Amino acid sequence: MDIEKINSSLRGKSPQEIVEWAIRKAKTPVITTNFRPYESAILHLTTQVSPKLDVIWCDTGYNTAATYRHAKELIEILELNIHIYVPQQSVGFRNVMLGIPEVDTPEHKIFSDQVKLEPFQRAMKEHAPDVWFTNLRKGQTAFRDGIDIVSQGKDGILKVSPFYNYSDQELDIYLEKHKLPNESNYYDPTKALANRECGIHN
Repeated sequence: MDIEKINSSLRGKSPQEIVEWAIRKAKTPVITTNFRPYESAILHLTTQVSPKLDVIWCDTGYNTAATYRHAKELIEILELNIHIYVPQQSVGFRNVMLGIPEVDTPEHKIFSDQVKLEPFQRAMKEHAPDVWFTNLRKGQTAFRDGIDIVSQGKDGILKVSPFYNYSDQELDIYLEKHKLPNESNYYDPTKALANRECGIHN
């Protein structure tokens, strides 16, 4: 598959046209979400095109109360076909056994594997998608600056980021146009810095 050619053909398309292209191509598409800021935009966009799209939420258990309320609101107003995956260990158990380790320690890798990677890998194994919608955008991390609208992992899954070239300001306009809520009180326990990659995408 010529990913460079695909990106060249999609570069002038709108986010909706990108989603429509991907849905036509897909047999088992999914979208993953963590209900962080601006997630309502891509959840709205993709489910307008494909209302029954499988929405995967890997809930770490460490989200803020505001994030959980935001998730509940979006699940209801967008009628999301939500599939929730949680770690195999409870937060209470982990607080005693491991806590939240410092970044760049062996314990932090164990922590990240437990709360994020294992649930994600379990979800992807069960759903076996061929197209995976994400809200990755240029300018978020060095890794994300090096991909494009469409990328392909070693697993062969097409990763599609319809808002890849959108700024926060452009997403604000999208949210206002469609009267969508946003939530900025978000916490990821596996990332010490906002520009640190979470481990799922790299």
